Amino acid sequence: MYLVTQYRSFSVYLMIGTMMLMITGCEMAGFLLPSSMSTTTAGDQAYEYIHLPGTEPAAGANMPFASAIRVRSGSILFLAGTSGAPVPHSHPHDSTEFDHLDFSPEAQAERVMERIKITVEAAGGQMTDVIQVTRFVVDVAENQDAINAVMNRYWGDNHRPASTTVEIVRLASDPRFILEVEAVAVIPDSS
Repeated sequence: MYLVTQYRSFSVYLMIGTMMLMITGCEMAGFLLPSSMSTTTAGDQAYEYIHLPGTEPAAGANMPFASAIRVRSGSILFLAGTSGAPVPHSHPHDSTEFDHLDFSPEAQAERVMERIKITVEAAGGQMTDVIQVTRFVVDVAENQDAINAVMNRYWGDNHRPASTTVEIVRLASDPRFILEVEAVAVIPDSS
């Protein structure tokens, strides 16, 4: 119990520190960049890409994600985990509501990305405003390539959010679902 309490305390401090950096426009984050790292401004976006050596686009790296992204301004949008389940659906879950769905990795990734797109647009942004995703995937070896292909199509050729993939045993909604994604977007301030 003590370890859990300590971990939670550390998590709270880490979250508070991260939020303080975000609130101050991340100007203080510059001290975290060693001189061997490079930055790329994302056009007129409210953020910039941070590239580790060898991961720069010019180096020919075929990375499906950015090493890090520094937020300079904008409103931060936190998206709840999204799966390929229809919204709304029953709680507790009723698996018969999902029987009509295509459960292929491509179809699930398409539904997830479409929902993320709709949510970000409802907040006044676009897909290139998504700066971070956490992907929860059942059987990464089997499903990741198909998921990556769909996600990269939605991001476009010139955008990759910071990303983490976690392999899981199953999702809470139904064992047929293989993907859930949570995301963070930075919506540029309106002029």
